[in-house]
Amino acid sequence: VQLQASGGGLVQAGESLRLSCVYSKTLYGLKFMGWYRQAPGKERELVASIFLSGRTIYAESVKGRFTIERDSEKNTVDLQMNSLKPEDTAVYYCNEYRTGNYVPVNWGQGTLVTVSS
Repeated sequence: VQLQASGGGLVQAGESLRLSCVYSKTLYGLKFMGWYRQAPGKERELVASIFLSGRTIYAESVKGRFTIERDSEKNTVDLQMNSLKPEDTAVYYCNEYRTGNYVPVNWGQGTLVTVSS
């Protein structure tokens, strides 16, 4: 598997979900990683990223609610999402992250998160 995200589902506003992504150690083991999302009719956006040092960056819209974590032993990167809002509804993907305007070319299958009001 190169990138496989899971953990999505239907929740009510205010609830939590934890997404998990398994990545290929060969392809992504030494890469910065990020979680992205694409809402219906909108562009894909970066939600959270994590450097090899453990430093994290979050989009303003999720800061304080989402936490990105990486387990290099298991080759996973997770996204803990708390206090979910209807506007968090989207398909979520994990992928490589690079600083600047880099957009990954190859995308794995995302996982759908639906938040009802």
